Amino acid sequence: MGVTYKYFGAPDGATAARVPISMRPEELGGDELGMGGMFTKIKPETMAAMVLTGIEGIPLHKVPPLELVVLHPDYAVVKLPMTVVDPLRGVGEEAVGAAAFIWSTVPDRGGPRDAFNVYQLLHEWQDFSHRLHDAGHQAYCLVWP
Repeated sequence: MGVTYKYFGAPDGATAARVPISMRPEELGGDELGMGGMFTKIKPETMAAMVLTGIEGIPLHKVPPLELVVLHPDYAVVKLPMTVVDPLRGVGEEAVGAAAFIWSTVPDRGGPRDAFNVYQLLHEWQDFSHRLHDAGHQAYCLVWP
């Protein structure tokens, strides 16, 4: 069993920090803050790198670090920079397809990923970034084993 990542939106770090306290991670359904969240096995730093290198063309070593909001023995909450979320709102199909292809060639622990799976993931992230923007929220990730 691996680590699970729950991405969600919150207006600020104080609100994001209360999410794991107010409900158990296994009960999080995505609407705890009025936002449709996302469960995934993809690490937030991988997601940041995928967007910033594949869409923005930023070298991997220049991808900004995540901001730690809460570190608890049972979980952590990190904030993703808006530079990771915002680029997805304005790109079209061609850019998403190109980013998916580029990222599919990057090996991870399981080997290279299928470009179509990465393409679908980027589209989910694109929808998520629109919901965050519409609500005036920032992106956070709840991490628990």
